[in-house]
Amino acid sequence: MTLILAHCSSFCNKARDKLKILYWDKTGFALWYKRLEKQKFKWPSKVSNQVFELTEQQLAWLLSGYDVVGHDPLHYESVI
Repeated sequence: MTLILAHCSSFCNKARDKLKILYWDKTGFALWYKRLEKQKFKWPSKVSNQVFELTEQQLAWLLSGYDVVGHDPLHYESVI
C-alpha cells in the first residue's frame, strides 16, 4: 500500500488493538480502520508531546507491528 499523504491524523484506542487514520483524498475525508485480532499496535506511550510526525516508512512499520517512536535514538562511534 503506497500512502501519498501530506497530512493525516491517527488514533488508537486504549486497548491498542484498533487504529483509525483520517486523511483527505481530494474529494473528501476518508477513514482507514484496522483492528487486530490477537496483537496490539506498538503505539507510543512515553511520548511527552501528544502530536508527533511519522514518515511514510515509520507509518508502514507501525501498521506492521514495529515500535517506531517508543525508544531513544541510537548513536554509534567508529572504533577504527
